[in-house]
Amino acid sequence: MRIPKVVLNRLTAIAKDEDYVFKRLYRNLYNKEFYFEAYAKLYKNKGSNTKGINDDTIDGMSVKRIEKLIEKLKNQTYQPNPARRTYIPKKDGKTRPLGIPTFEDKLIQEVVRRMLESIYEPQFSIHSHGFRPNLSCHTALKEIRNTFTGTRWFIEGDIKGFFDNIDHHVLVSILRRRIRDEKFINLIWKFLRAGYVEDWVFHKTYSGAPQGGIISPLLSNIYLNELDKYVEHYIECYNKGNKRIHNLNYHNLASKINYRKNKNKRDWATLSEVQKKERLKELKALYKELQSHDSKDLFDPNYRRLKYVRYADDFILGVIGSKKEAEQIKQDFTLFLKKQLKLELSAEKTLITHSKKNARFLGYDIRVVRDWHRMKMPNGTKKRKFNYQTKLFVPHEKYIQKLVQLNALKIGPNNGWKPVHRPYLVHNDDLEIIRTYNAEIEGYYNYYRLASNVHVLQSFRQTMKYSMIKTYANKYKSTVSKTINKFSINGEFGVRYQTKEGSKVAFFTMQRMEKNDEINQPSVDTVENTLVYSGRTSMIDRLLAEECEWCAVSGVPLEMHHIRKLKDLQGKKKWEQRMIARRRKTMALCVSCHHDLHNGKLD
Repeated sequence: MRIPKVVLNRLTAIAKDEDYVFKRLYRNLYNKEFYFEAYAKLYKNKGSNTKGINDDTIDGMSVKRIEKLIEKLKNQTYQPNPARRTYIPKKDGKTRPLGIPTFEDKLIQEVVRRMLESIYEPQFSIHSHGFRPNLSCHTALKEIRNTFTGTRWFIEGDIKGFFDNIDHHVLVSILRRRIRDEKFINLIWKFLRAGYVEDWVFHKTYSGAPQGGIISPLLSNIYLNELDKYVEHYIECYNKGNKRIHNLNYHNLASKINYRKNKNKRDWATLSEVQKKERLKELKALYKELQSHDSKDLFDPNYRRLKYVRYADDFILGVIGSKKEAEQIKQDFTLFLKKQLKLELSAEKTLITHSKKNARFLGYDIRVVRDWHRMKMPNGTKKRKFNYQTKLFVPHEKYIQKLVQLNALKIGPNNGWKPVHRPYLVHNDDLEIIRTYNAEIEGYYNYYRLASNVHVLQSFRQTMKYSMIKTYANKYKSTVSKTINKFSINGEFGVRYQTKEGSKVAFFTMQRMEKNDEINQPSVDTVENTLVYSGRTSMIDRLLAEECEWCAVSGVPLEMHHIRKLKDLQGKKKWEQRMIARRRKTMALCVSCHHDLHNGKLD
């Protein structure tokens, strides 16, 4: 069997030829090595132990289980289970449907996803940032900030109910352009038509990709890549002119200044002190007037530019042109989505906004600043700051909503703020409480670190700090001042705790709220870059070793026992003590031992 990395790299190399058609993909699903790597990746996910519509989870994973799946795929009797429908809250108070597949369905979807990613990733647009390796919301925002300079109008695009309205026939027709393997295509059909179960009632799915399915984000990018290609062609047709024409007022003033400077140089020796001061005053006034004008004509009818950035189903356009043209662009995009992709732009969310006002994208406010201020140069002269630059801002109401969402803030009469304790944290230990607050503060800062006004999050941190103090005070039935004194360590708020190395202190975060353009975690909101994932993990080696880690019997099939968290183990049983001692959330057991463990008879 070929190594998955070799297969995927080969697919990626061939995929660079846009005319190449793939014909023998399905046979790769018979390769057990793909499933071992998919299993090792899914094992890390928090939801690996979450049940779908049945009791199937990652627990009890075995080679035999993979072989059974492959046999079903070979004779094409494999049928995905319906997803279990649940709902998660959205920021606007509404809920988003989430489909939870069974673990075996996740396993096959992950293998298929990696193959599709190898084929389509080389062809995706550089302006698409959602659910892609090494790209994120931060890379999308940085592209906007760096390339939308001089934008006159923003078009904020939002596709109405995108994940629920993906047309299955359109999607499959897009896939068939590059894949002529009906077995593989039929497998995609099965995923799309698997349906979902809600309140024990089965519902068929005639459109959409289930939110929560491992393969859904990639399928959505394949679908919307058609929009990306349309936009690229549209931009080629819309863009006009190499550069703007000169502003005559600006250049007339510049000519006057040069004339005066040359005249002063010629006459300077013959002028009196009063005349010199008068001429310098006139020259200074001309410079000041010059810096109130743009060097180029910003409304040049022969200069047009269109910029585009997409993240999942949200996109934003920057138009250097008239409002009438922006309205026409919106209308053209609406028509394309409706005719070609059977999608609808949300009327209430797709807005045309003047660039001097805030446009909202990925939780940031975006604005093109008009900065007429001057700054002093090292040589003593003054120069106007770069004008019409795109900047990113933290929306004031966003971090207020976040505090309310975390139950750390109560807004009283007259919009008064009041930090409050969080009852659901009171029963945690002291270290967990401070680490929870620190993680929430640092995580929120890390998201908004690109904003020019990120310093406003100092208020967010202070409110969280007093909420934390009140949580400790409530836990120990004390007052705020006594709690501060109790946890004060060298003037800072901290919690002492014991480790094998001795006593340590966890301090309340003093993360500096300053602008930072570095992207330390480019894949923080995307799937892992599986194209570089290779090599077996020790967990896979243990599974294939055929030696039970409890009774030591060898040469027998094994099943991997999984737990969610090590702290869930109480350590009363010997097998629990062994897992705690090894600091492992897995144990490779023979079928008999695994059965005994679940029946409480292992020790």
